[in-house]
Amino acid sequence: MTQLMGRPIVEVPGELGARPVLADVLTGVRTALLGLAVVAVPVLGLWVVTPFADDGAAGAVRLAGVLWLLGHGAPVLRGAADAPLTVTPLLLGLLVVAQLYRVGARVAARRGPRPRWSGPPAVWCGYCAVAVAVVAHCSGAGLFHARVLPDVLVVTVLAAAATAAGARTARRAGGGHGLSGVRRPASRWRVPARVPAWARPDGGAAAVRTAALAAGAGLVASGAAVLAVAAVVDAVDGSGQAMAALGVGPAAVAGLVLLSVALLPNAVVWGAAYALGPGFAVGEGTAVAPGGTVLGPVPDFPLFALVAEPGAGGWRLAACLLPALAGVAPALLLGRAAAEGATRPGARATDGRPSGAGAPWHPVATGVAVLAAALLTGAAAAVLGWLSGGALAGGRMAQLGPVPWWTGLAAAGWVAAVAVPGALLVRARALGRPWGGPLGGALARPTGRGVVAGGVIEGGTAEGGVADGRSGTEEPEAPMPTGAGTALAGIALVRTARVGTALAGRTRRAALLLRVRAYAVVLRLGTPAGGAGGTDGDGGAGATDGADGAVSAPGPAN
Repeated sequence: MTQLMGRPIVEVPGELGARPVLADVLTGVRTALLGLAVVAVPVLGLWVVTPFADDGAAGAVRLAGVLWLLGHGAPVLRGAADAPLTVTPLLLGLLVVAQLYRVGARVAARRGPRPRWSGPPAVWCGYCAVAVAVVAHCSGAGLFHARVLPDVLVVTVLAAAATAAGARTARRAGGGHGLSGVRRPASRWRVPARVPAWARPDGGAAAVRTAALAAGAGLVASGAAVLAVAAVVDAVDGSGQAMAALGVGPAAVAGLVLLSVALLPNAVVWGAAYALGPGFAVGEGTAVAPGGTVLGPVPDFPLFALVAEPGAGGWRLAACLLPALAGVAPALLLGRAAAEGATRPGARATDGRPSGAGAPWHPVATGVAVLAAALLTGAAAAVLGWLSGGALAGGRMAQLGPVPWWTGLAAAGWVAAVAVPGALLVRARALGRPWGGPLGGALARPTGRGVVAGGVIEGGTAEGGVADGRSGTEEPEAPMPTGAGTALAGIALVRTARVGTALAGRTRRAALLLRVRAYAVVLRLGTPAGGAGGTDGDGGAGATDGADGAVSAPGPAN
């Protein structure tokens, strides 16, 4: 009876009972309202402190909703002429994606029974309900107004992608499997079987992803460095155009500073495109690149004031060195991964057999891995270049930002040009094989091998040959050829060492001693009787040195 009372009546892992669908829907609503509040609070605060504001509170709320939609990448219209406004503030976009990703991961990681449509789908529905309400509020007449169908479509797609990504990460980590609790294996890089073994970087999916992230971080750092140098040059030059563009009055300064902060990641991406070479545009018919700058009239905005003056590139060409430095990190990561090779679980050697000893990648496979990381980096650069630009208005301001395809190709080219030779060099150094060849690498790194007269003895460490890598020394079965050259001597030592490693040191010594004793017995039996008694004299029939295993020739009979 006590055992029955101690057991739970219903075993429910995780939370007690099923979480209702409405709770997950409200989670999505709360997530959307939180992101909207991040934008609305500063806008309403500026409206409060602005004297003689043109619009009322409804206009400020509409502006906050428009900025929230722009953070999702949704296009809006400006003015009575319906001028397009498609520049996405990447900082707001990052906050939106981070919120949805985190909520999707938390909901999917929850264990326990759940209804069919609960979890991430319910969160997505709640988020989209708020988005529809915001679009409906901002679609009326005003300075900024939304486009209903495109804006709703963009917000729903982004919310679904970010939530699904968070849920997938949680499931891969082992959560969100309901009652089963079975952990799904992580996805692997599956290479077609028809690809030759020497061209397959087996087990390198994680290394390629890490290298692509490192290269992307290096390019972002390059863009930040270009932006910082431009700000310093603007301040040191004495013009101070960026500060002059902030306007007059605390409300104007605060508003432009907040807008500049929201667009700061866009400026970093433009700086990275500048360092890569293609540069970016600030209006139709303009180009800002290290090779030169061609500009027209630009709006009075702090970030636009940091654009280089029109003219030839000159010292600005030094910015092209930054992407080269960004390719060093993937070269180091993939070079070390190529040297380790199949030491990862589930990896295979280059001959197709499972290996846990660490078969290094072929140089061709190393190059394939580097090119894959370069392509991933280029694709990410193209997407970021496309998101960071757009249209600010009609006419000349309809083209802002870098050209996505040129930016992606330049990023992939820089990473491949630096990381391919760098990874091969790191791989060769890690394997102890300088550019002189495999034999030179073995000579330069005699770990676990003997190097005698230009020949490499596998598993040996002593001159003259070693049995099975032990410290005992053995006499070679064949004498070392003299006068045949260093190469022949090395070949003879290699053959001698291979014969010695076939038997254990002590076993081989005992066998040799047994042969010597048997030979001594044969000599004694074959000696004439008259010579038998001479064994005690100086010229005995034969003597055996059991310690050294040597046989002395029989002396003459007395």
